[in-house]
Order: sequence, then C-alpha cells, then structure tokens
Amino acid sequence: LNPHIGYDKSAHIAKKAYTEGLTLREAALALGYLTDEEFDAWVRPDKMLEAGSNG
Repeated sequence: LNPHIGYDKSAHIAKKAYTEGLTLREAALALGYLTDEEFDAWVRPDKMLEAGSNG
C-alpha cells in the first residue's frame, strides 16, 4: 500500500488491524483510506510472492 497511500496510512492500517484483531481489508475500509476496489487492485498476495516484486 505504501506506493498508493504512503507509509503513515499503511502503518495505521496495520496497527489497527493488529490491535483490534481485524483483517487489513477491514481496517483499511474502517479508516476510510481506500475502497474495496482499490484494496483488491493494490493488495495482491500472489504478486507479492513473485521474485523481484514490489508487491
């Protein structure tokens, strides 16, 4: 998410998800930082596993 919404917002999503027992999707949507469509387009675990990928 960093390239799209920046480090601070990405970290906020991760912290909220961790502390509240939410998924990253749930936290991101609850904070209003991105839409369902943006999350699906930007968060691609399959792409994160490819060699040399920036995720």
